[in-house]
Amino acid sequence: MRSRRRHPPLVLVLLCATAVLVAGPTTATGDAGGSGGVGAEVVRLYEEASLATQQYEAGRREAEVQRGRAQRLERLLERERQDIAALHGDLGRIARAQYRTGGGLPHTAQMLLAESPEELMRGQRAVWQADLALNNAVTKSRRAENRLSADEAKAASAWQALERRNGELAEIKRGIERRLEEAQWTLQGQADASVAAGACRGAVRLDQPRTAFTQPWVAPVETYGLSAGFGSGGDRWASRHTGQDFAVDIGAPVRSVGEGRVVKVSCGGPFGIEVVLEHAGGYYTQYAHLAAATVDQGERVAAGQWIGQAGTTGNSTGPHLHFEVRLTPQLGSGIDPREWLARRGVRL
Repeated sequence: MRSRRRHPPLVLVLLCATAVLVAGPTTATGDAGGSGGVGAEVVRLYEEASLATQQYEAGRREAEVQRGRAQRLERLLERERQDIAALHGDLGRIARAQYRTGGGLPHTAQMLLAESPEELMRGQRAVWQADLALNNAVTKSRRAENRLSADEAKAASAWQALERRNGELAEIKRGIERRLEEAQWTLQGQADASVAAGACRGAVRLDQPRTAFTQPWVAPVETYGLSAGFGSGGDRWASRHTGQDFAVDIGAPVRSVGEGRVVKVSCGGPFGIEVVLEHAGGYYTQYAHLAAATVDQGERVAAGQWIGQAGTTGNSTGPHLHFEVRLTPQLGSGIDPREWLARRGVRL
C-alpha cells in the first residue's frame, strides 16, 4: 500500500552533512521515562498549528465565497446606478418638456376652450397622464436611490466582516506558530546540550498517535519534502551520501518504518542524536540528527510508532531527518532507502 503523499515542507529543503564515522553508543542520563516536557509541548503545538491552519484555510475558502457574493452584489449595484441615471434622465426630459410647454397650462387652456365634451376629456386625460408620468418617475427614482443606499451599506458590511474574520484567524495562526517556534528551539537547545555532553537524556515519552496502521511499512515521517538522496555527492560528505534526507521541522515526530527492535540510541558525533532499529530479514534502519529519542535501547516497536523527534543535531545544516537502510547496524553497509521502501509498498 502506498504511504501518505508527501506535502510541501514548512522549512526550506535542507541537506544533512554526515561524516564517515559514527560515534558509538553513549550512556543515557536524565529524565528517562519522563512526561515529555518540551518535546510533548512541541507535538501538542504541532496539533494546534495544524488545527489553526485548517480553520484558517476554511475561513479563506469562506472568504472566497463571500468575495464572490460581494462581487455579484457590486455588479447589481452598478446596474442599479445605471437605472437611477436613466430615471434621472427621464425626469430631466419631463421637466424640460413641461418647461417648454408651460407645464399643464396648455392642456388647461385647451380644456377651457374646448368646444365639445370629447375635446374636454382629451385635455383632462393629457393632464392626468403628464402628472402620472412625472409622479411615477419621481417615485421610481426615490425607491431606486433608497435600495442602492441599502445595498451599498450591505456590501460594505460584508467586506468589513470578511476582513475582520480573516484578521482574527491569521492572528490565531501567527500566535500558535510563534509559540511553536519558541518550543522547537528550546527542544533543539536541550538536544545540543546532550550532544555536547555526549550523554542522552533518555527516552522522551510521548503520547503515541491514535492511528492504527494496517500496512506493515510506512514512511519515516508523515509530512515532508525530499532533499539529498542516496548516493548523491557534494562537499557536505567525505564520500557519497549514505541515506535519504527528509526536510521537516524541528520536533516533527519520526516513525519506525516497520516492526522491529531498538538496537542503538546514541548522542554525540556526526549523526547527533540517532536511533537504529533492527527489522526482520536482517535489515537495519537509522534515524539521525534527531532533537530527541522517544525509545530506549532494547525496546520493541511497531510500524508507525514514534521513536524520536526531528532536529538538527550533529553535522547538519538545518532541520531534517537523515534516514538510512543498512545490512548491518554500522555505517558502510547502506542500500538505497527509496528502493527498499518501494519494494515494501511505500513510495516517497
